[in-house]
Amino acid sequence: MTKTTKKAAFDRVLEARSNDKIKIKTLVNEIADNFIELHGDRAYGDDSAVYAGIGSLNGQPVTIIGIRKGDDEVSDADVHFGSAEPDGYHKALRLMKQAEKFNRPVITLINTPGAYPDVEAEYHGQGYLISQLILQGMQLKVPYISVIVGEGGSGGALALAVGDCVWAFENSIYSILSPEGYATILWKDSSRAREAADVMKLTPEDLIKQGIIDKIIPEVRTSAEIKQFKAQLFDKMEELRAMPEQEMLQKRFTRYRGF
Repeated sequence: MTKTTKKAAFDRVLEARSNDKIKIKTLVNEIADNFIELHGDRAYGDDSAVYAGIGSLNGQPVTIIGIRKGDDEVSDADVHFGSAEPDGYHKALRLMKQAEKFNRPVITLINTPGAYPDVEAEYHGQGYLISQLILQGMQLKVPYISVIVGEGGSGGALALAVGDCVWAFENSIYSILSPEGYATILWKDSSRAREAADVMKLTPEDLIKQGIIDKIIPEVRTSAEIKQFKAQLFDKMEELRAMPEQEMLQKRFTRYRGF
């Protein structure tokens, strides 16, 4: 029985990383009407791993920020396989502040193994920008919904996952690092990744029991499934919009203090 559980956990890791997973860019353009991608961080550059902009959800303006993987080997390399750089996180921070200014709810869609682990990224404030996104996200005065679509790795994912609620797709994971990294650090043996996946409790079922996520979303592939997901987002957004601002912020703060 233990072996079956371990296998299921690592299989979920593989499913979260699968190329069959719906692309963030596709998902954004399916759920948002009249979506306009916004570029640049107004400071250093533009990171295509962060696909973000404004659109409307059933007629209501929203800001959507996604961390995405590529569509093929070439584009995957361009976005570092879904690992955002500092200018990507800076862009996300800029759009969050813009959303608050214009009273637009924020939806984040996450599929990343983690922030890009590069010396230049550290020189350009990678850790600082992730901390700022967490800090600003906690104080954001508009409804904020976070969704783990595939991989939710480390601070790179947490930066955009401090919403009023956090949902996770059925075949997704959310953890402090990869099972391979965990096995390497703890046991000096990356081949024990399957065992590590079970210990880490990174599947949606484990996460919902711990109160780290609030809802498991069935995989979205067909137009009917996308339509249902869109309806769930809209209903939650309207529920949060009806809540007094201070109550919403207090509940968000309490949620994360509970960790």
